[in-house]
Amino acid sequence: MTQSTRPNDPLPLADLFTRYLARQAEAQSIGLGHAESTGEVEPYDVTPVQPVEPRVAWSDAVAAASYLCPTKADWPVPPEWPALVAAQEPAVAVPFCLGNFPQLMRDWHSLIAGSDLQMAERPLPVGSLTAWAERQKSYPTALLAAGVLRLAQHFDTAATVLGRAEDVPAAWRAVYANEAAALAWQRGRHAEALSHWSAQAARVPVLFNRGMALLFLGRPAEARAPLTEATAGLAETNAWHHLGQLYLTLAKARG
Repeated sequence: MTQSTRPNDPLPLADLFTRYLARQAEAQSIGLGHAESTGEVEPYDVTPVQPVEPRVAWSDAVAAASYLCPTKADWPVPPEWPALVAAQEPAVAVPFCLGNFPQLMRDWHSLIAGSDLQMAERPLPVGSLTAWAERQKSYPTALLAAGVLRLAQHFDTAATVLGRAEDVPAAWRAVYANEAAALAWQRGRHAEALSHWSAQAARVPVLFNRGMALLFLGRPAEARAPLTEATAGLAETNAWHHLGQLYLTLAKARG
């Protein structure tokens, strides 16, 4: 008699591998597969790290908008996204905004050592991404395009695409304000970014960013309250929740 598989039994390895390949094929078909190595860009890290899954990074990269705007957007996947994800260098202070994803924070040595935030600007080769971003004139896609260009460290182009606040529809002003502050932060204008976040309404991404900025600007005791409130507003399964908890733990340890 053939024994049936019980519901809680683990799937055979062959079945798991087949499912994995199917997911990878699906991701590749919609522009979210792993990037192929071209030899042009090799991200550097002092310790081996698991490659970031482009699909997971994409989900986290558009999450901030859902906490800042009640209007749901159908975000298009930008060209070169898998390559852009693969090319990212380890980061320490990661704002919660469009384009960014929590897995950017993997520079554990600098995080623990409290290294200086100043980093050299290294624009990444982005192929067709810039042309795509410059064509995005409508909202909210223009905000996403600016965020992705910021991630690629094309800061001047990102600022141009981001545009002026008065041109942004009212429903997307909070997202715009968060993006403008994030751009200032990643350009090294940290005090300016904190000032912007401090003036914005206390929503989850803003609270996260306010706490993150206070922590890395040497004010850990002040960082605790906004980080506590931000993480409480994020599901425990959310990767931004885990990063917020990490920053909160660090804030408690330092202040």
